[in-house]
Amino acid sequence: MVFSAGYPVPSMAQPVLELEQLRLRYPGSEHWTLNGLDLELRPGEKLALVGASGCGKSTVARAILQLLPAGSHCEGDLRLNGSDPRSLDRPALRQLRGAAAGLVFQDPMTRLNPLMTVGGHLLDTLVAHRPNSSSRWLRSRSEDLLEKVGIGASRFRAYPHELSGGMRQRLAIALAIALEPPLIIADEPTTSLDVAVAGQVMAELSGLCDELGSALLLISHDLAMAARWCGRMAMLDGGRKVEDGPSHQLLTTPVSDMGQRLVSAARAREGGRSPERPQTETVLSVEEMRCWHVIGGVPWAPVWLKAVDGVSFNLRAGESLGVVGASGCGKSTLCRALMGLTGIRGGRVDLLGQNLLTLKGRQLRQARRAVQMVFQDPLACLNPALPVADAIADPLLIHGLCSRASARERSRALLERVGLNPAEQFQHRLPRQLSGGQQQRVAIARALALEPNVLICDESVSMLDAEVQAEVLGLLRELQKDLGLAMIFVTHDLSVASGFCHRVIVLDKGRIVEEGPGDQIFDHPEATISRALVDACPRLP
Repeated sequence: MVFSAGYPVPSMAQPVLELEQLRLRYPGSEHWTLNGLDLELRPGEKLALVGASGCGKSTVARAILQLLPAGSHCEGDLRLNGSDPRSLDRPALRQLRGAAAGLVFQDPMTRLNPLMTVGGHLLDTLVAHRPNSSSRWLRSRSEDLLEKVGIGASRFRAYPHELSGGMRQRLAIALAIALEPPLIIADEPTTSLDVAVAGQVMAELSGLCDELGSALLLISHDLAMAARWCGRMAMLDGGRKVEDGPSHQLLTTPVSDMGQRLVSAARAREGGRSPERPQTETVLSVEEMRCWHVIGGVPWAPVWLKAVDGVSFNLRAGESLGVVGASGCGKSTLCRALMGLTGIRGGRVDLLGQNLLTLKGRQLRQARRAVQMVFQDPLACLNPALPVADAIADPLLIHGLCSRASARERSRALLERVGLNPAEQFQHRLPRQLSGGQQQRVAIARALALEPNVLICDESVSMLDAEVQAEVLGLLRELQKDLGLAMIFVTHDLSVASGFCHRVIVLDKGRIVEEGPGDQIFDHPEATISRALVDACPRLP
């Protein structure tokens, strides 16, 4: 008898997934991304596939469904529900996808058609695989799926942009289970979600797998989250499996070097303590800032969304301020408002002694150079066709601060400043030719190009594994110390904020509901939302 997460599976059951000595190389590369991988998954089993950035986790999902660029070389044994997808023609392969394995992507917004309704996405999937079904059955099945994942049939005609991040991920789950496949692959399904919503989404996904009897292959860099939902864990390193066994055992007594390093980095993050707040001058002062948006009503009686509703704080040079809260609390709106990307309806924002709300034209553009942003997904915010050195030099040229030759020299210096040295090895690479950690270092270098006083980091480490996350946080600490940077560090993870930030503010419905040292809030939360975030935060055994 083989035991999966919570219940036994007969050992005689045919595996839904079999990989034996699987090797895969992308076109134009001499490096094997997967190099002799063995993996087996049986019906109803829940397996977490973990490892450092670049170890091949996501490539496993692409290989299983043959979502590979033309010219990729794949050898070894691969069987999905008894069939080798490499032997199928294109129509048969399309039928296999969705019917034999459903895929939940990391960022559903980039995988959903913005011009198609929520119900339209489901109908499109069902019609492709059940072309002879009646329109009544198709509509009924789509509404049932929406109810099953907690969205509700009432949102059938809604568009993806009208859903929250958590609801969009639930739609992705509905699409993955629509044909009741024996295998569900979830590739970093909660990275962009706060811990409370992530817990709800994973509970929904896990429960649906139990209901359908489907196996779950969860690809994640978050060891604690993976252990919470999967009874078994396999770790990759360099395209090979280096550990495979019960999750609790792997996290308490890892035997591989990679396992020991990742577990050690994850534990160090959990045990962080807030540094002492520096006694320096104030560089940013926000008083009663309001960002309200009209979402309905009539001109004489509008309905307002109070995304940011009277937020006040001061930020000193060399200080890190953590901003945490659940989805929809106003974190991103606060960032966009400070960057000038969304309107401010009221209050006061003083940057280096200047009230930004009274400046216009060239004065405002020049003042806003002092605030720069590092985004969550560096690959999405870097031009895919632009070499990284040019991407870093771009802000200097846009603002006319130096010649093209000087901008290139400055970009090379910044590459080395963020640890990508020698710069000659990186300057001509495209973003997709870098690892996730390297991409984020490029994004940080670009943000530093204009020599800002305030750096806003919006979930800038949430997509990275524990080891690379520690490296990037260490780099930010070093830059802050050397350059005197003030930082606004937006995160949904209180454990990260408690160890990195001098202070933390907790937002709820656009207002600050708790403020203080991060470790104090993490250990003794007072506000209801703070307690919910702490309770939902997965921790290592």
